[in-house]
Amino acid sequence: MTKARTELIHGGDLDSARLRHPGAQDHWIDLSTGINPWPYPLPDIPAEDWHRLPGRQALEALKEEARHFYGAGQQTGLVAAPGTQLLIQLLPRLFAPTRVEVAGFTYGEHERCWQLTGHEVAITEPDRDPDPTTRIRVVTRPNNPDGLILPRDRLMSWANSLAARDGLLVVDEAFAEVAPDCSLAPEAGHPGLCILRSFGKFFGLAGMRLGFALGSPELQRRIETALGPWAVPGPTLTIGTAALSDQDWSMRTRQALATQASQLDAVLHQAGLEYLGGTDLFRLYAHAKAGEISEKLAERGLLVRSFPEEPRWLRFGLPPDAEAMDRLKQALAHV
Repeated sequence: MTKARTELIHGGDLDSARLRHPGAQDHWIDLSTGINPWPYPLPDIPAEDWHRLPGRQALEALKEEARHFYGAGQQTGLVAAPGTQLLIQLLPRLFAPTRVEVAGFTYGEHERCWQLTGHEVAITEPDRDPDPTTRIRVVTRPNNPDGLILPRDRLMSWANSLAARDGLLVVDEAFAEVAPDCSLAPEAGHPGLCILRSFGKFFGLAGMRLGFALGSPELQRRIETALGPWAVPGPTLTIGTAALSDQDWSMRTRQALATQASQLDAVLHQAGLEYLGGTDLFRLYAHAKAGEISEKLAERGLLVRSFPEEPRWLRFGLPPDAEAMDRLKQALAHV
């Protein structure tokens, strides 16, 4: 068994970037995450949300809107948690040590969290069928960072085979809001299937810490027991319920993100970078001097995501406005 990865590099670490590049502009542009740069407008939050414990009625209202937004059935087990990251850390603790496959290259916390809890973890080719000895398979769909979307039929076949050995297919759909037709959420509740959804990326409110797990009622019970009471704060319940019910905002936002992603493509193509994939919340490109480009951009106050494991890769989040897009274009021209 490989040694557990105890520390990972993540996007969004502006504090470290400022320390490494003290001469950069004070006004940093963070392009290192896949978070929507145009957050959902916060509704009025009742004062009681701050000074009372979260109520069951408010929690159920949030879960009802989540089921509707994700297209899940009424009988689907659904858990609201303070962020998908916590669910990624918690799920491995619900299973005795076993063989786990992570379809990679992908979000590194999946491998790390299963390893840290004593599981034998193997990184496999994304489209490879699970090994007969594997009990848990983890797939990110669309994948981070290349945007790969594995076929629905293949995933459901895996869920069936894993369910037959009392196992689980975990599908991380953190970026599925921009490609809702690809979501397996309508299949949630199917034996051997668990779906994770992230609220903060699409709605641009990552600091709120809200995520969901969809699966069987039994899996819901086990996760909620592990989380304990009052897992989601009252203000988060209010904001999440309002955002998930605002279908007009979601539709307009998907269109705006797609337009901005296309404009980002034009800038990166002009700079001579090679397109590899992505979603409408981020783009993955390659260049022989990706590491140098990343450092030079940081010197100009532009933070992008590089990958030590893949030294040719750079991931770009969406610039928030025309000024930021032009600043990226000019910086790439100088690099």
